[in-house]
Amino acid sequence: MSFLNFFVGEKNKSAAVAKERLQIILAHERSGHGATRADYLPKLKEELLAVISKYVQIEPTDLKVSLERQENLEVLEVKIELPDPLR
Repeated sequence: MSFLNFFVGEKNKSAAVAKERLQIILAHERSGHGATRADYLPKLKEELLAVISKYVQIEPTDLKVSLERQENLEVLEVKIELPDPLR
């Protein structure tokens, strides 16, 4: 069972790091002290693509990242088109 936990633990660490990075980016954007949207969204997309590519082969066009303002909320949307496993 510890062998299985070894692999599951790695994924949890990656998810926690990714979540923390997104929280930092959004906090900087909200405070007005961070990079502009044009600066960090392409870099965010690049880093997400690198992480996802470790597990699944996808094309850069299969990943879309956008940030929208809706009233007093900011919505970070990440769309990932995964390959069909039957192909």
